[in-house]
Amino acid sequence: MSKKQSNYVGASSSLISTIVSSRIIICQLLTLSSIFIALYYAGLLEGPRFSLASAFMTSPSPITPSEIETQTDSFTPKVLLSAPRRSAALPNSNGSLALYTVSTYSFELHKKTSAIKLLDIEKSQSRLLTNDEKASEPNWLGEGNELVWLKEAGKGVTQIIHADADDIGTTYVIGEVNGPASDVKLKNLGNGQVAIAFAARARPDGSLYNPEDQVKKHSSGRVYDSLFVRHWDKYETPNKNSIWYGLLQRSSESNSRFKLSTLTNALKDTHLEAPITPFGGTDNFDISKIGIVLVAKDPTLNPATNTKSNLYFLWLRSFSSPPLSKLQKIEVEGLEGASTGPVFSPNGVGAAFLQMKKNGYESDKNRIVYVLDVRNPSIIIEVLKSNDEKGLWDKSPTAITWSQDGKSFYLQAEEEGKGLLFHLNLPTSSVDIVELPRPLTSSGYISDIRPLSENSSLLFVSGSNLVDNSYYTIIDPTKPLEAKQVSSNSNNGASFGLSKNQVSDIWYKSGDYKVHAWVVKPSNFTEGKKYPLAYLIHGGPQGAWEDQWSTRWNPAVFAEQGYVVILPNPTGSTGYGQLFTDAIQNQWGGRPYEDLVNGYSFIKKNLDYVDTSRSVALGASYGGYMINWIQGHPLGREFKALVCHDGVLSIPNQLSSDELYFPNHEFGGPYWEAIETWEKWNPVRYTANWATPELVIHSELDYRLTIAEGLGAFNILQQRGVESRFLTFPDENHWVLKEENSLVWHTVVLNFINKFVGLPPYKEENGNTKWEDKEEVRRAV
Repeated sequence: MSKKQSNYVGASSSLISTIVSSRIIICQLLTLSSIFIALYYAGLLEGPRFSLASAFMTSPSPITPSEIETQTDSFTPKVLLSAPRRSAALPNSNGSLALYTVSTYSFELHKKTSAIKLLDIEKSQSRLLTNDEKASEPNWLGEGNELVWLKEAGKGVTQIIHADADDIGTTYVIGEVNGPASDVKLKNLGNGQVAIAFAARARPDGSLYNPEDQVKKHSSGRVYDSLFVRHWDKYETPNKNSIWYGLLQRSSESNSRFKLSTLTNALKDTHLEAPITPFGGTDNFDISKIGIVLVAKDPTLNPATNTKSNLYFLWLRSFSSPPLSKLQKIEVEGLEGASTGPVFSPNGVGAAFLQMKKNGYESDKNRIVYVLDVRNPSIIIEVLKSNDEKGLWDKSPTAITWSQDGKSFYLQAEEEGKGLLFHLNLPTSSVDIVELPRPLTSSGYISDIRPLSENSSLLFVSGSNLVDNSYYTIIDPTKPLEAKQVSSNSNNGASFGLSKNQVSDIWYKSGDYKVHAWVVKPSNFTEGKKYPLAYLIHGGPQGAWEDQWSTRWNPAVFAEQGYVVILPNPTGSTGYGQLFTDAIQNQWGGRPYEDLVNGYSFIKKNLDYVDTSRSVALGASYGGYMINWIQGHPLGREFKALVCHDGVLSIPNQLSSDELYFPNHEFGGPYWEAIETWEKWNPVRYTANWATPELVIHSELDYRLTIAEGLGAFNILQQRGVESRFLTFPDENHWVLKEENSLVWHTVVLNFINKFVGLPPYKEENGNTKWEDKEEVRRAV
């Protein structure tokens, strides 16, 4: 890691001497930066840090803790990837402490370390709870400051560990799960009882699946009679996700320890799978004193060609006994699409969730559904419903949280490149809406919200933005402008050498509408100087560039190389109204391409600090498709170089993808019913025009867009004599997630584009990249 921040490292040299002398063996083995990492996660380097600015506050921020202990001179890919990554924080029942996890990767040790920490909310100071690398998913038990976490115990077994924030270091095993477990939810039932539910895979007979107990087969052959064959980055097996429940019961013995009851598979003999693969987690189910609500795909439909999922309720007499009745399906008339985010109301009998209207369209608008009593779901209200079926609110919420009194909702939703928090008073019927949701935040991206305490109306909010990878804030819904920042992971970007002053936005005209784009400048931006352009095109296509941190496509990394980075949100982007999102259907190379052309023209005419004669364009997934489309069209000649990550070369090859409902919707039906549209926007038809140098990146575990797409693009470029490179990872999927691989990704990408715009190559600490020597580049990587 980089140098110590002066206000912290300047702490007593005698303390450092003591620490170093007590770790003399480590000193002989590690670099100085590695020592700081090791000592930090041993809990020896702790204390208050200085926060320079607040994402929400208009007044100076208080002292806040930061996990990033060093001030970097330059925000490089290595800094990005080795910076501590914090989870959302979970406040305890009285709002005094918050739990969170943090992980850090060391390129010196080639190892990831992780820890569970406690944040003193009032003092804005953190302390180490455990640095056991096998520990994860801490949750409060709801009794005092007791908590549990999961621990990988070897041989596929997961242990449930008890700990106490008032007695750090004292732990015991409550019980064991004979298989990998995750996505824990707890509900304190009183009288020493805590309900527990979690996700773990089940065999076809409904028993827990432990991969370590799997009998080795003598053949690797797989036979399939239905879809999916493979999904995201894995081949399907007979073992499916399931939700398991049980009871943590406090013993009446003198030690008063909790014990785990027998576990029950909530989905046994139902043919349902939850959480929904590949990305479902705790957002797919919830628990209360009466049972479990969950969402699962409709088992009567082909999962590869349908998105429809339903809400189900399992009524329990006790979390230590079998269900009172069979799983009950709760359907909403007129809503036939995907469902997510079920949450019980504070009274434990009502529930709210999100569901889309259209089956087969994964980016349809989420509708808010309120079930007054899941035991007798006769009254179901679609909140904000309108007679024209478009809805009264032109936003698509991604999550619902109940107010403590059960009288209102807090909604997370995208709006014009931001992920904001909204408040909505709860109706008693679908016609009782008197006001639309009102925003409580205006910037950044909210990732999680919790009540500050069980009796408080204040909210504890976790989020990030384009310069800070994690912040925690307390918001009073009645006074949202007076929000108080409790903690910033990077001192609001200062630890990275970044600031909000680098970030701005533009709107430009395209046809009869306007398009929004983010602008990120270098931290050393100088008025009167011109900078090369990095034009980044997002994936989805129903997605958006947000005021949000990313470790995969982080615009600040490009800006700190010397680019002005512009991130347009063209037709199809989310957060600008559902009609704008929907408008990309049957228009993949149409309206979005024109939006990008018009955006480039606007930059050329209006942003005098951008040197468009030194422009590069980069994109992934749909953005990679657009790179290949641009390559074959006039806009492609405006760029000195292009980068295509996991993009589409030939649209008909989408027949080899996993989720077939996606191309079926985007192009107006299956290939044999809509050949004209599938072929109209096919980049491979325009390869005779390909002439701009291009880097192609595609990995072998990408089953969404198979590696044949990348190989085909590279083959064409090579045959045409266009300067090109191909980068692949055999162990990565649609995304490059492993830190060492990601560092290679960034190095190859930056070296490639910098070459064509006159910027120096990105240099590794142990190498000096030279353009004239390709072998030198390979060795540096």
